[in-house]
Amino acid sequence: MKKQQHILANLWESYPHAITSQYVVPEKAPIGKYLAEMMAIGPLYYYVINIADYTIYNIHDNLLTLHGTNCYPTTVKEIIDYIHPDDVDFVVEAEKNTLLKMEELGFGEGIFYRTSYCFRMKVAGGSYHLFHHQGIHLSQDQEGRFTTALNIHTDINHITEVNNKIVLVKALGEKNYCQLELSSDPTEFILPKLSKREMEVLYLLAQGLTSPQIADKLFISPFTVQVHRKNLLKKTQTSSSGCLIKKSIELGLI
Repeated sequence: MKKQQHILANLWESYPHAITSQYVVPEKAPIGKYLAEMMAIGPLYYYVINIADYTIYNIHDNLLTLHGTNCYPTTVKEIIDYIHPDDVDFVVEAEKNTLLKMEELGFGEGIFYRTSYCFRMKVAGGSYHLFHHQGIHLSQDQEGRFTTALNIHTDINHITEVNNKIVLVKALGEKNYCQLELSSDPTEFILPKLSKREMEVLYLLAQGLTSPQIADKLFISPFTVQVHRKNLLKKTQTSSSGCLIKKSIELGLI
């Protein structure tokens, strides 16, 4: 297949020390290992990018339903074509800033980064819904350059239609996370700083787990989970778990 260019190609190719340009035969991607760590509070689909030639594979069937098509896309460009024209520039800026942040944190260290941000995509029927994009690099070549990436798109229009243009970058397994404010009016949002444990509780709440389930998963007491939940509500100035999840998406916390 001829390598099909797209709006992110020049950006990605400007990082040859971090992103491979040599074709790699796709291996079976460890998708299940990472899906459990991803927020999924709405209809979603996923796919894997072979970064060298921008082809995609391992595509979840929900893509057809959500975007109202009968044909599976084969390239990144076909995915980008679903994005609202007014959001394309933001997506490019978001990708640019994630690469800059990952470069600052360190390419080639064997750390796989999770990035997330929101943008609108065309859905079945022709309207546009807000989607939550999550991406994680799955594999690297012998020189430490990224070769494949897992992308997950979740329709969150039923939760919020607000895109505050905040990007989250987090190294899996690391305590710290970084929020990148790309809004033209960043003062519109006050970003709370959460602890590692609060972030863990927040992710599990977003996955629909109860306090006892969260306690079992984190090996802490249900009472401690309740304390973290109260702190999360206080820091985000919300009054319920539903409002907490909505606000957390808008603040780029998940």
